[in-house]
Amino acid sequence: MTYEILIADDHPLFRSALHQALSIGLGPGARLVEADSIAQLETHLTAKADWDLVLLDLNMPGAYGFSGLVLLRGQYPQIPVVMVSAQEEASIVVRSREFGASGFIPKSSSLETIQQAVRTVLDGDVWWPPQVNEPVSVSADAKAASAGLASLTPQQFRVLTMVCEGLLNKQIAYELSVSEATIKAHVTAIFRKLGVRTRTQAALLLQQLESISAG
Repeated sequence: MTYEILIADDHPLFRSALHQALSIGLGPGARLVEADSIAQLETHLTAKADWDLVLLDLNMPGAYGFSGLVLLRGQYPQIPVVMVSAQEEASIVVRSREFGASGFIPKSSSLETIQQAVRTVLDGDVWWPPQVNEPVSVSADAKAASAGLASLTPQQFRVLTMVCEGLLNKQIAYELSVSEATIKAHVTAIFRKLGVRTRTQAALLLQQLESISAG
């Protein structure tokens, strides 16, 4: 059987290690495509929406913590996402599950564990390390932020991350090669979907999905 898998991680060394592990574990039938940023991941997903699995690094350029996962689950609910991270504390694992991931692979895992985890999710099941069972609460604010972000389009999400990086509308328009009026319309729609009124409020909302504990 042929599996098509996206490996999204900004560390070339780990990407190639994952690639190698999956090539060995899944055999010659697996088609593995790599992305080093959320923007590149979006490009692959726009071109083709029927991937069998996305392996997503928690801290990717263009995403704030769990926002990449939330965006994927909102836009492509049919594609299972497994989080991969060097941060292995229970709060990270539990939030990954809360925000819709199908599994979590710690970067310290052995190649055999990685292969087993991926095969399990490809078979339609989920894969969680033991710390997923620890008592961790996800804050109501984080859940609300997750719901709002899931409703954004990929382009709106990109505009939001630029707003939160402090760029002005005209700078964002230049970066995305669209008119300033288009960006203004995007920002209005984003604020409405997120239930915020200012850029500062939008940035604070995005921070709810940073990879820190929900406390």
